Amino acid sequence: MRAATIPILAGVLLAGLALDGQVSITPRPKAAPQRPENQPASPNLRVETNLVLIPVSVSDPLNRPVTGLEKENFRLYEDQQERQITAFSMEDAPVAVGLVFDTSGSMGDKLHQSRLAAHTFLRTSNPEDEFFLVEFDDSPRLVVPLTSDTGAIENRLVFTQSKGSTALLDGLMLALHEMRKSKKTKKALLLITDGGDNNSRYSEAEIKSVLVESNCLVYAVGVFESSFAGRPAEEVFGGELLAKIAESTGGRMYPASAAELPDIAQKIGVDLRNRYVLGYSPPSQQRDGRYHRVKVVVVPPRGLPPLRAHWRLGYYSPLE
Repeated sequence: MRAATIPILAGVLLAGLALDGQVSITPRPKAAPQRPENQPASPNLRVETNLVLIPVSVSDPLNRPVTGLEKENFRLYEDQQERQITAFSMEDAPVAVGLVFDTSGSMGDKLHQSRLAAHTFLRTSNPEDEFFLVEFDDSPRLVVPLTSDTGAIENRLVFTQSKGSTALLDGLMLALHEMRKSKKTKKALLLITDGGDNNSRYSEAEIKSVLVESNCLVYAVGVFESSFAGRPAEEVFGGELLAKIAESTGGRMYPASAAELPDIAQKIGVDLRNRYVLGYSPPSQQRDGRYHRVKVVVVPPRGLPPLRAHWRLGYYSPLE
C-alpha cells in the first residue's frame, strides 16, 4: 500500500490445512459470467487506471482466520475519507517467503522448537512458491538463496547453532534485499526470534523506511520467556519492536512460548493464503507523491462477534 500501485496479495486457504475451529462464512452463490462466443478464454487484457489495491486478512476474537466475507462486509478509508470499494477478490497466487531465523546465543534451547516451527510452515507451501533462508546472530547470512526446494532450507536448519549477539534489523535488511530478486507479486518475511536487537548497523527507522517502499508482509514470531526477570532491556522491549514492524506492513506479531511455535507457524501459513484484496480509485488529482494513510473496518455478518482486520497502514501515491 505504500508503493505507487500496491500489488495484489491475495490468497486462498490451502487444501488439507484447516485449523481446528477456523471460522468460514459461506458466500452467496454467484452466477457464472457469460462470455461471447468469439472471445478467447484467457484474454490479454490491460487496463490503465489509478487503482489502489489493499490486501487484508481478518481474524475473530480467538485469533482464527475468517474466510467467506463479501465486499459489503468492509469499509475502507483513506486519510479519514471513506472510499468506494470498486474491486474485491480473494485470489490464489504463488508466494515468495523469506525465513529470517534467529541463531543468537539467547535462543539456546529454543532452537529445536524454532526448527519445528519452520518445518510446519514450509509444509504449507505450494509447488509454485519460492523460499529463502537468512540466519542472524552477530551478523546476518544468506544461507539458502531463493529456491522452490524447501528441503534445502530444512536440511540447513538441522545444523543451526546458537551463538553470539543479535543483529535482528540487519537480518531483516538482508532479507528485503534478497526478496527483490523474486518476480512473485505476493511476498512475505517470517521472522522467528526471541526479540530485541543489540548488534545491528541499521536502525529501526531505516528498516521502516525500506518497508514503506516494499510490498512485503512481515510475520514476526516472538519466542518470549515467561518472566522478564534478568533479561536485558532490548529483549524486554523486543515484542514492541516486532509488533511495530509487522503491523506496519499488514502482517502480524505472534508472541509464543517455544512449545506453541509449530501451531503458530501453521496459523501464519493459513493467514498468508487467506487475504482479501480491496481496490479503490483515489481522487484523480492525488498524484502528489505523498504518503496516504489507509484504514479498513470490518462489518461482521449478523450473528458473528466483532472481527479484526489486518492491513498495510498506508502507501505513497505516484508523483507526476
